[in-house]
Amino acid sequence: DIPRRWGLEYAAGYMAAEDLQTNFIDIGPVNKVLNMLSAWVKSGMDSSSDVFQKHLMRVPDYLWIAEDGMKMQGYNGSQCWDTSFAIQAMAEAGLADEFPDMTRKAYKYFERTQILSTEVSRKSPAYAYEDEASRRKYYRHVSEGGWPFSTSAHGWPISDCTSEGLKGLLVLKRLKCIEEWKEAPEMTHERFHKAVNVLLTLQNFDGGFATYENNRGYGWYESLNPSETFGDIMIDYSYVECTTASLGGLLAFQKYYPDHRADEVADAIARASKFLKAIQRADGSWYGSWACCFTYAAWFGVEGLLVCGEDKNSPHVRKAIEFLKGHQNENGGWGEDFRSCFDKKYAKEGMKAYGDEQGSGIVPTAWALLAVTAAKNAKDIDCVEKGVKYLMNRQLDTGDWPQEGISGVFNRSCGITYTAYRNAFPIWALGRYARVFVPAVEAAKAAH
Repeated sequence: DIPRRWGLEYAAGYMAAEDLQTNFIDIGPVNKVLNMLSAWVKSGMDSSSDVFQKHLMRVPDYLWIAEDGMKMQGYNGSQCWDTSFAIQAMAEAGLADEFPDMTRKAYKYFERTQILSTEVSRKSPAYAYEDEASRRKYYRHVSEGGWPFSTSAHGWPISDCTSEGLKGLLVLKRLKCIEEWKEAPEMTHERFHKAVNVLLTLQNFDGGFATYENNRGYGWYESLNPSETFGDIMIDYSYVECTTASLGGLLAFQKYYPDHRADEVADAIARASKFLKAIQRADGSWYGSWACCFTYAAWFGVEGLLVCGEDKNSPHVRKAIEFLKGHQNENGGWGEDFRSCFDKKYAKEGMKAYGDEQGSGIVPTAWALLAVTAAKNAKDIDCVEKGVKYLMNRQLDTGDWPQEGISGVFNRSCGITYTAYRNAFPIWALGRYARVFVPAVEAAKAAH
């Protein structure tokens, strides 16, 4: 009985700390419900207790009213994630300065969303848990300076979210409408340094980057997985997506701050590049863990190699692009659904259940194009132009693209609806085609 009482007290204390570290949002809806009920029991089942009332105030963060009724979301949103992709897409397409109000709002959002980095967030109870002793006690990675998937209040930094937030800010800093903006919120050098500290500490021993924490265990732990829904959840792994995102963030930072922890940054980049090559499959593909699936991973894998200086004609890059070209449909599009993730094989029927009659879809096509156009290789021009025409033909008269099947996934079998993807990624792909791929190919032709 004594060990059980000790265990229950420890678990209650751990959950109470998580509540304060996340402003009672908690990392996700599963432990949100568990923590809330546990806090209620701990308070003597008093629904008027201060702790339980603070939990109740955060319940709406997870509720979403859809066309077919109310749902409980898998997170408290994807605000920072979606914003970072949207703003990078607009910037690469040359559109960000055309919409200065939008661009400045995004800049302000990134500034105030950096975790435990604003005056307001440092006054919250969460900041008291950032010291090393507290992080060790509660098995928390360093948080200060990172960016979240959703909101600053959520409090959990992730490697790729931190990197995309960092890249988003650095992209914005170069824009005319930001440089001329006298009321821009200040982003000190130290805040950028803290962001890179988060990234450097999330690199695993294999050179790859995990999500929330470093790899702290072994693959056989999965045999103890108590969940009937989630796969590969017992430890954090290195992922092609997190690795490339982190690479991009480190390289963007390196251009602005070439002397800050220069050797560590250079070493991290070199190790990450080797990791991307090591996990590439024999057919040239990478397995995507955070969206559906091989097209998504190819975008990250190809771009990761190229930003590290890999030649566009290297075997690693060419195999990846030929893999994509081999899965392009007659109508110019690409398509996958979550079966690719679950089976770990490219879905045989593509997106026929959720896309068009040939199994193509808007978002996978944009991802594939982002990979192929990044290489800027004239030998891929027919493939690229077919894909571009597909996206253009699918655009609606309103300028929107239609919502198709679920494009996101986590833990192998759980779908995530990213409604912003259907617009952000086609804009990005078309922008890269027009402003990067076409000029590069024409310049190469002129040189010969």
